[in-house]
Amino acid sequence: MFHVERFVIVLVYQNSYKLITPPLSVVSQEDSHPVADMRRWTGTLPILPPRFLRRIADVPSPDLDCWRMSSGTGERFERAVAIMARLRAPGGCPWDREQTFDSIKPYTLEETYEVLEAIDNRDWEELSGELGDLLLQVLFYSEMSKEQGTFTLDDVLEKLSAKLVNRHPHVFGDVQAETASEVVRNWEAIKAEEKKKRLAQGGGKAAQAQVSPESVLGGVSSAMPALLEAHKLSSRAAHVGFDWPNIEGLFEKLREETDELREQLADFPHPGPRPLARGVAGSGKVPVPDDLRSRMEDEVGDLFFVLVNIARYLALDPESALKKTNRKFKRRFQWVEEQLRAAGRKPEQATLEELEALWQQAKEREKSST
Repeated sequence: MFHVERFVIVLVYQNSYKLITPPLSVVSQEDSHPVADMRRWTGTLPILPPRFLRRIADVPSPDLDCWRMSSGTGERFERAVAIMARLRAPGGCPWDREQTFDSIKPYTLEETYEVLEAIDNRDWEELSGELGDLLLQVLFYSEMSKEQGTFTLDDVLEKLSAKLVNRHPHVFGDVQAETASEVVRNWEAIKAEEKKKRLAQGGGKAAQAQVSPESVLGGVSSAMPALLEAHKLSSRAAHVGFDWPNIEGLFEKLREETDELREQLADFPHPGPRPLARGVAGSGKVPVPDDLRSRMEDEVGDLFFVLVNIARYLALDPESALKKTNRKFKRRFQWVEEQLRAAGRKPEQATLEELEALWQQAKEREKSST
């Protein structure tokens, strides 16, 4: 609940309140006080019922813009938090109560990809639901952490607000940033400075495990998906000038890496790489020496890295591009299956020539429908 008096906002959340006065700054945990202390304020600060909360917009200060929140949003958020706490509490849901940080991780990844899929499909109704599922992950982790006494949802929100304010000095401070590239440079510089401070204060496991804090690549986590990691690494390097002068250099690099892979294939056991035989998984697989396998893996990795850089150069997201191609392949192959099924056959009963002919039909069918 908000209370307003002469540009002073009192934000009451659960069992504590915080005072916020212009010019607004992020309120630290030390600024919280027991709600019981509010009794001495009741004579000077009016308590506003929910229907008047939007009147905060009438306070004549531009500094208050980012703190305006409708009562409906706040109430719905607190209800979701309360539901999550109830599910984890004694007598709550057995499945929710037995979950741990590690057991929830796969769901977090799954929900993230479902958000991306809804965006790619421009399914806005679905996206609203998927974003809720993703928010649930934040509530879940925060509730579990609160139970073990490490941090609370309040800490998560405070750190988020602090980060948004601190890393946008061109909005909340006096720093000038006229272009998006200037904003990114400022962001990275501030992020590096924050990391130095964390390391100086003991840092924590995550900060200590990274490379040298002076490295422009130090903040890129190796735990993220490989395509995203490659994109971030190359983007960081490009920001300091380590980049191809034009896209033709990237295509030349692609040809170079392709030739290097071909050179490694000269050592491939006779009769050379072949598609796996139909039927039994792994049948027809030629034994490959470990050393050759390692060298081929290096060269294939280099090819992927160059392709990621081509996507970056074109301002495309490689993960989204590959996802789109995956869906296209799935859609076309399932159409091929439908045609064969209509003829009373299965894919494994068709020749490669028949499958290829149907595949080309699937492509033409999609082109004609666009």
